[in-house]
Amino acid sequence: MVSTRTSDVPERAGSTRFDVWEPGRGSWWWFLRYRPGRAGRLLGRRSVPALGCAVAAGWAEAFPLVSDIPNQVFWGTTAAPAYALAGLFCLTLPRRIAYRAAAAVALLGAVLVPLVVLALRGLHQSEVMVVERSAHLLLHTGTPYLPDPVVVTDYNPYLPAMTLFGLPRAALGSSNPVALVAGDARIWFALTFLSCLLVCWRLLRPSGEGSALLSLAALTASPLIGLTLAVGGVDLPLIGVCCLAMALAARGRAVPAGLVLALACTLKWTAWPALPVAVLLLWRLYGRRPAARATLTAVAVSTAVILPFVLTQAQALREQVVRFPLGLTAVHTPAGSPLPGKILAGFGPIGHTISLTLLCLGGLAVALWLLAYPPTSAVAACDLLAAGLTVAFMLAPAGRFGYLALPTVLVLWPRLAAGALPFHRRPPRSPRPPVTTLTGIQL
Repeated sequence: MVSTRTSDVPERAGSTRFDVWEPGRGSWWWFLRYRPGRAGRLLGRRSVPALGCAVAAGWAEAFPLVSDIPNQVFWGTTAAPAYALAGLFCLTLPRRIAYRAAAAVALLGAVLVPLVVLALRGLHQSEVMVVERSAHLLLHTGTPYLPDPVVVTDYNPYLPAMTLFGLPRAALGSSNPVALVAGDARIWFALTFLSCLLVCWRLLRPSGEGSALLSLAALTASPLIGLTLAVGGVDLPLIGVCCLAMALAARGRAVPAGLVLALACTLKWTAWPALPVAVLLLWRLYGRRPAARATLTAVAVSTAVILPFVLTQAQALREQVVRFPLGLTAVHTPAGSPLPGKILAGFGPIGHTISLTLLCLGGLAVALWLLAYPPTSAVAACDLLAAGLTVAFMLAPAGRFGYLALPTVLVLWPRLAAGALPFHRRPPRSPRPPVTTLTGIQL
C-alpha cells in the first residue's frame, strides 16, 4: 500500500534542494520572510546602508554624552566618526567598492582600534577579569571559583569551560604589550565567535556560493557586536557556538553537533535550551538515531566537564552560577537594564517571585511550541532558540540589553548564511518544462 502522506521535511544532507527560500516554514518569524520586488529594491539603494551608518554613529555618539563608564565612552569616541565615514563611503564611492570600504572603516574604528587600545591599557569590563582570574585559580587551586565571595567581582557566574578563554592570560602574563593583547580574553572571545560564524556560513550556504567576509565584517562592526567585543565580549563565544550547533544539526552532523552543544552547555547554563532544539531538528530531519547520538555525545561530554566540580564545589556552583545570576544572593549582579523582569524584581520579594514565575511560564510556553512545531531547518531552529532566550532575558530578575545580542544574531546570521534575506542573490530558477502541443511539437 502506497502512503499518500506528504511531508514538509527537507531532503537529507547532500541534497541539492534549496528550501531555505521559504524561511516561514516551521518558523513563526513571519515578518522576516523573503519579499521579492519591493524589499529587494529598497535594500539595493545606497541610502539604506548610509542611513544605517548614521543611526550607528548617533548611537555611538550618545555614549560620551550619557555614559559614565570610561570604556564605553572611549568606544563611542572612536566608533562614531568611523560610522559617519562609513556612511559617506556608501553614498560617494563607486558601488563595486563602496560597501567593502564602509565595512572596513567601521570595523577599524568600532572594533580594532578600541579593542587594541583598551587591551594595551588593561581596561575592560569586570567579566573579562573574572574569566582571566578563573583560569589563574584553576591552575593554582584546582577550582575556578573563589570559596567565599564578598563583592560582585568575586563571583564567577560561568560554568567551568569558560575558564579556557582565560588560559592565554595565565600562560602569557602581562609583562609586555604583545602579552597584554595576545593574552586578553576578549581576543579569544572574538576569534571563537568569528570562527563559528564562518563555519556556520560554510555549512548553510547553498553550493558554497558567495563570500562571508563582507557580511561578517558588517555584523562585527555593528554597534550590536562592536561595543560588546571591544569592552567585554564574554557572550560572543556562546552566540557563535549556538549558531554552529544548529548548522551542524541541519546538515546531519550528529556527533560534531553534540560536541559543539557540549561546549555551549559548559560555558553558561543559559545555553542549555540549545540542546533540545538541536536534537529535535536532527530527529525531524534524520530520524531517532542521529538525534540519540547527538544527545549522548552532548550529555556525556558536558557531564564529564561539570561533574567533578559538582562533586567538589557544589556550594560554589549553586551560589555563583545559579543563585547569583537570578538575584538570589546577598550581593546582587550589576546587570541592571530596565527590562520587565528587572523592574518587577525591584518591587521586593513579591515582585521577584512574580518575575521568576513569569520566567518559568514563558519557558514552558516556548517548550510546548517547540514540541508542537519541531524545526525543519537551521533557520527555524535558531528562531525557536532565539524566542526562548528572549523570553528568558526579558523576564529574568537580572539582565542587560547586551544579552539580546544572542537572539538577534541567531535570527540574522543563519538567514544571511542561507541567502534568505532580500539583499542576497536569489539562486537560479530551474528551467521551465517544454510545452507540447496536440501535434507532438515541443514549443
